[in-house]
Amino acid sequence: MNGKKGSVEIDIPPASKTKQPETWKKPITGGFSIKEWMSNVWSFAKEDSNRVIFSLKVGFAVLLVSLLILFRAPYEVFGTNIIWSILTVAIMFEYTVGATFNRGFNRALGSLLAGIFAVAVGEVALRTGHVAEPIIIGISIFFIGTITSFMKLWPSLVPYEYGFRVTLFTFCLIIVSGYRMGSPIRTAMDRLYSIAIGGIVAVLVNVLVFPIWAGEQLHKELVNSFNSVADSLEECVRKYLEDDGSDHTEFAKTVMDEFPDEPAYRKCRATMNSSAKFDSLANSAKWEPPHGRFKHFFYPWSEYVKVGAVLRYCAYEVMALHGVLHSEIQAPYNLRVAFQSEIQDASSHAAELVRSLGKDISNMKRRLQNSLLKRVHSSTERLQRAIDMHSYLLTSGHDLLDYSKPLPKISSTLSSAPSDLSAQLAEPAGSNRPEPPQEAQAPAETLPPAPAESYNETMKKQQRRLYSWPLREVDTFEEGTVGGAGNLLPRMSALESTTALSLATFTSLLIEFVARLDHLVEAVDELAKMAKFKNEDS
Repeated sequence: MNGKKGSVEIDIPPASKTKQPETWKKPITGGFSIKEWMSNVWSFAKEDSNRVIFSLKVGFAVLLVSLLILFRAPYEVFGTNIIWSILTVAIMFEYTVGATFNRGFNRALGSLLAGIFAVAVGEVALRTGHVAEPIIIGISIFFIGTITSFMKLWPSLVPYEYGFRVTLFTFCLIIVSGYRMGSPIRTAMDRLYSIAIGGIVAVLVNVLVFPIWAGEQLHKELVNSFNSVADSLEECVRKYLEDDGSDHTEFAKTVMDEFPDEPAYRKCRATMNSSAKFDSLANSAKWEPPHGRFKHFFYPWSEYVKVGAVLRYCAYEVMALHGVLHSEIQAPYNLRVAFQSEIQDASSHAAELVRSLGKDISNMKRRLQNSLLKRVHSSTERLQRAIDMHSYLLTSGHDLLDYSKPLPKISSTLSSAPSDLSAQLAEPAGSNRPEPPQEAQAPAETLPPAPAESYNETMKKQQRRLYSWPLREVDTFEEGTVGGAGNLLPRMSALESTTALSLATFTSLLIEFVARLDHLVEAVDELAKMAKFKNEDS
């Protein structure tokens, strides 16, 4: 490479011959590993044992229906129409009992309506003669297909979409088969009793053999969501107060929400995306009979969905707190530590309240949370008072502080007068601050040549790098400033204020989270009333 004198010539090989890093080396052949595949299957099954139980139950139900074909005696009774039983089991068998009942109802009602329509249209078409019969059948198929497809799009009929679909294809199969066989009534009856056999087998196997209840699943999911939000809140506050900026990952690597050292964060994010899952489980649970701990009829499963919605409303604030934790602009570490006690108290009491609510739902007990709620409000008011009384720490107007030096804990100064607090907080920074030298007042042309940078000047530049955003080299920052150091200092002061305001954002989000807990307590109490939880003194 040609360049200035003293440069080094570097021969760059062609791209095709460039050696790839070790991390990109992957085997071209033999990439599939049976051992790794078996390990993944085992992990997937171990994560939820109900998956294996569900699979075995489906296989067992299909086997029972297939015996009606494999053995000669049942086959001679039912004939080839028994194949509809196998199709019914395969289509109708769902993961939970409630979902199976729901799909079974849609299947039964759709097949019954399709059979009635097919028999009526087939009898009318049969009496009109051979010329008009196919025309009437074709017109009826067109109208049934149009009507069912339109009705399943109606908002209030969306839960019965599968029933309209069953009505359409069952009607078409019965009417066309009856037209060719010449007996629509017999064809419809054969289809219906075959479907009934498959439906009965599916329901009995799902209910009697290790049943998986949608209500129990919904109950557990809601309790786990409470614990996830509480764990994520404590995890976020702990990392925010412990992070001194020495090992801060690049912002570009954190915007993808991949934080391997924050498992609670991923669970909280899953809680935010649980709306569809809660709705599905609640709709399935409504079809289930009283079972287990849910022994009374008309159990308020819809209240679980409401509580989950309010919990997600709180989880949004936790995710916002994580956003501040991983943001590019960070408050100085010693400023965060100054409010450490108040932030920890507010977050720990709030997390304790959330866990207590989840525990009450898990145990199906109703307790008054007045004492714990008062502690949460008291600690939050203490945090608000600390921020209010020491708000000058978060603005650039307070020029007595040096963020490079440790600040006193706010908790030790809350009982003092505001004038004393200012003096206490300014003392660590102002006591050692040197007076500006007289030579600095001289004109610029009389200044002596600039000496070599001292260690203190180097550290000041490093400190400026901490407060500069976007990140850039200090020398470039200074060179690009018009007017020299006179305009640089106000700009650096504004940047310092911006970083300090990051702490105000974090605390305001934490206070908003506590404010939303009141709605969560009310929602849980309403669920406890409607679900008839056992009363217990707190």
